[in-house]
Amino acid sequence: MKLSISQLTTLRWSTEEDIAAYRRHGFSALGLWRPKLDELGIEGTAELLAENGMSVSSLSWAGGFTGSDGRGHEDAIEDAIDAVRAAEVLGAETLIVLAGGANNHIHGHAMRLLQQGLQAIFEEARGTDVAVALEPIHPGCGAEWSFVGDIRSTLEVIEALPRADVGLVLDAYHLAMNVNSPRDLDWLEAVVPFLRLVQLGDARQTPLGEQNRCLLGEGRVPLEEIVNILSAAGYDGYYEIELLGEDVEPLPYDEVLQHTRQYFEQKLACD
Repeated sequence: MKLSISQLTTLRWSTEEDIAAYRRHGFSALGLWRPKLDELGIEGTAELLAENGMSVSSLSWAGGFTGSDGRGHEDAIEDAIDAVRAAEVLGAETLIVLAGGANNHIHGHAMRLLQQGLQAIFEEARGTDVAVALEPIHPGCGAEWSFVGDIRSTLEVIEALPRADVGLVLDAYHLAMNVNSPRDLDWLEAVVPFLRLVQLGDARQTPLGEQNRCLLGEGRVPLEEIVNILSAAGYDGYYEIELLGEDVEPLPYDEVLQHTRQYFEQKLACD
């Protein structure tokens, strides 16, 4: 089982601190947060990763093609192309893409803007080892970041791009809060062919306002069931842990990392 830690989990640390701590707790891969690349630059970050034998599960994020963050459509596409190039230098397996909020667009127009952006990213990524993957975000905590809020909507976008190999990022925090019985996870096996990355986060309540994740195993998300179903269905990519919000914010980062490592060792028998 391939485990990784998103840098959002240790947001206040530098990349150097992140890498040292992740290695100390037995993690050999990380999900890079683009703003942290400013510390050492892309080349400097790549050198640091290589020196420490760290792999990169993802680079987050590109997108925002609807203009909801104040950028124009072409500016968002240019930034996304830059992100693809950075991901290639950094050895990132997946570039995470967020659609952008609806921004008062009718749904059809927002979809066209997103599809144009995804097509442009894919053309840049073609011939590289970087996978392009769209991440849906629960509308309760991310409507301003993405008008795509569930798996069905994400697959509609992906399947409307027959000439572009765009995949899916599944974040358990956003998508598994309404699970009340094992049958509520029946859809998981069918999405495995589209999966490029799985992110794991737990929570005590459905997202409302800001994201608020808790330590793994202390919330309502059926993480063990999700991992077991995906693994049995053939998913062999990274499981990237992303923990942020007021429930974990007061905790020392080393405590969060230690608990995460122990959770996987005890619940999923991971070395």
